[in-house]
Amino acid sequence: MSDESPQSYSLFQNKSFVAFVLNRTFNVMGMHAFTVSIGWHVYKLTGDPLDLGLIGLAQFAPVFALFLVAGVAADRFDRRLILIISNFILMFTVGMTLTVLTLGIATMPIILSILVLHGAARGFYHPASQAILPNLLPTEQFPRAVAFTSSANKAAQLLGPALGGLLIAWVADGVYAVIILFFALSAVSGAVIAKTTRSFEKQPVNLQTVLGGFMYVWRNKIVLGAVSIDLLAVLFGGVMALLPIYASDILNVGPAGLGVMRSMPAIGSLMLGLVLTQLAAPRYMGPALFFSLAVFSISIIVFGLSETFWISLVALGAYGAADMVSVYVRQTLVQIATPDNMRGRVSAVNSVSINASNELGDFRAGIMAAGWGTVPAVVIGGVATLAITGIWCLIFPSIRRVDRLDDLSKNQ
Repeated sequence: MSDESPQSYSLFQNKSFVAFVLNRTFNVMGMHAFTVSIGWHVYKLTGDPLDLGLIGLAQFAPVFALFLVAGVAADRFDRRLILIISNFILMFTVGMTLTVLTLGIATMPIILSILVLHGAARGFYHPASQAILPNLLPTEQFPRAVAFTSSANKAAQLLGPALGGLLIAWVADGVYAVIILFFALSAVSGAVIAKTTRSFEKQPVNLQTVLGGFMYVWRNKIVLGAVSIDLLAVLFGGVMALLPIYASDILNVGPAGLGVMRSMPAIGSLMLGLVLTQLAAPRYMGPALFFSLAVFSISIIVFGLSETFWISLVALGAYGAADMVSVYVRQTLVQIATPDNMRGRVSAVNSVSINASNELGDFRAGIMAAGWGTVPAVVIGGVATLAITGIWCLIFPSIRRVDRLDDLSKNQ
């Protein structure tokens, strides 16, 4: 107890870390509130569900197209400046959305064009935000810092959509003015972050440099295992896209029950994240990753088979809590095991892997549910995730052996 309090105190005495947490929190709140708001207004405008899918595609496509460039930028330029500029571009895109809606000139081509620019700004923001955190604090404080930032991120994911929905009801198009404020506060917080003393990458921009993130991930088995198991776990373990079917046809709890179910993974993540913030010197990080993924898999199977609402809620809470442990360990391993001059490019690979697995995971769940039924789609996905966890535990012994952070330097 005496060791933990001073470390927690010193972490929040770090002005740059506090500013970074605020930067991420306001940015995530703004992005989630914007996604809810633009989806609502597009559906009101066109009434076509396909257009809702195009919203996600328009935001993801530039992230996928630019992630290599964004990774190089995060390694060659001031990451703090990238955070600030990205938020200003996000402010601009939200302002353009408000303008076209207010003037009554909004059409799908115009909105999709704005969303492509919005997605491009997100594509540059994420690698820089992941790569900058290790620059702001000592290595021994990094696991706790990841726990705090992950918890703040989950809280923002809960608050952003809720505020977006309430503001649509209260102020209609005025919701976008509040979202602009969120991004402005994120930009100001980014400006408060101290300029780091890291030396920027001076390698020439060529194919080897651009693909350096892929090459490093492939060579470093700890990073490769952490990134790849995340991709596959989310690909096979995603259940969120099928929640409306469970609420309507299986559990018969209606839209109110759907709302509760959607919130349970985030609540579970947030509660477990707060516990992780109290771990000053975590141990058994490698085994913890595989154990959390096993719990993640089992929770999917239990949820898939459940026909009782409270059991389903407990399973979804466990799903979120296990995912928080997995994120905590993976992000710590990837960032600490990666040299600073490579973090931007590796973070870009990691970011696009996470985004792609979320999109493809929903697609996988929908296709399997259409062909085999909803319950088999969820249960098979959970079984596949559990099998992958076991296989990865065997073929990546370097991860399994990681205990303290000191072990990472031995495996680089």
